[in-house]
Amino acid sequence: MSVQEKIWKILVINPGSTSTKVSLFENETLVFEESLFHDAPQLLQFAHVNLQVPFRYQVILDMLKEHGVDPETIDVYVGRGGSAYSQPSGVTRVDRKLYDDTVAAVGGSEHPAKLGVMLAWKFAREFGREAFTLNPTNVDEFCDYARVTGIKGIYRTSHSHVLNQKAVAGYHAASMGKKYEDCRFIVCHIDGGITCSAHEHGRMIDGNMGADGEGPFSPTRAGSVPIPALLDYAESHSLEDVRLLMTRSGGFVSLFGTADSDAVHQMKEDGDPKAVLVWNAMIYQICKLVGEMSTVLCGKVDGILLTGGLMRFDDIIEGIRKRCEWIAPISVYPGEMEQEALAYPVLRALRGQEKILTYQGKPVWSGFEGMDL
Repeated sequence: MSVQEKIWKILVINPGSTSTKVSLFENETLVFEESLFHDAPQLLQFAHVNLQVPFRYQVILDMLKEHGVDPETIDVYVGRGGSAYSQPSGVTRVDRKLYDDTVAAVGGSEHPAKLGVMLAWKFAREFGREAFTLNPTNVDEFCDYARVTGIKGIYRTSHSHVLNQKAVAGYHAASMGKKYEDCRFIVCHIDGGITCSAHEHGRMIDGNMGADGEGPFSPTRAGSVPIPALLDYAESHSLEDVRLLMTRSGGFVSLFGTADSDAVHQMKEDGDPKAVLVWNAMIYQICKLVGEMSTVLCGKVDGILLTGGLMRFDDIIEGIRKRCEWIAPISVYPGEMEQEALAYPVLRALRGQEKILTYQGKPVWSGFEGMDL
């Protein structure tokens, strides 16, 4: 049987800041999909993101058992990725170097998406299969202007919801009868973490580093904070406390003790003054970021695309429409397209229709050559 005729069983593993999402595909057909919510206090019992691997591994095994699927029958494991050195977009084979660099977070960001690579590698090693990743959070396509900071030796790099943003942008471009590479979009992923990026002709040229303390606060992240105030906070807290605020224990977790957006939204709907203020402030800060990205594209925007789990709340959508629809038409894609975006390109790669990249073990960008920056 040729690779074109083979029925490939592909397990997609997508860990997020508040969930573990798993999908099984047989070629293009979705066999099952499950998503389990993890509230922040449950995950904060693990001192480091890496320590969540046994917990999430068991969650996936339980899902497979519930659906009567033997892991040994799965051909390929595909995981969302991040935290290694920056990478180009595309299908990448998970090898020992990529696994080790992901574990060590050599890219400087401890995003829970890294667990996708770690879990896919663990399953692949356990059952003698291959593992792949695609468009991890550290895909870096920034323009040079987006990299410069006012501190010598410190640069901005891309840490974003690349996988979902590019999937949504590609889908929306096709719905317009165009190619992604021909369009200019502002794409916002709004969920446990919030990122918003400017997409110009197939590249994410700028955006907030959502897991690094930039942009709006979110259910799990502190967002942009005045540096002097943060330094004052750090004087009476550990650096680990500060890092956790940026990635896992900020936002709703810090303000309400939970990452459960439904619970906070219900408080807001019930008229709780604190919840009303915080919820609307989050929307306000998202809108500020959309406006920022519109200037990156010189106001020439083909569409503002809203996606992510929080798009189940109409008041967020309407709040963004009120402040931002004058920039460009707004389209909403609730949830995300990440599972298909992980499965289908890998399937094409297995069929020899798409190139499989090898992780290079070094950043795609490492400084301004010939400049003392």
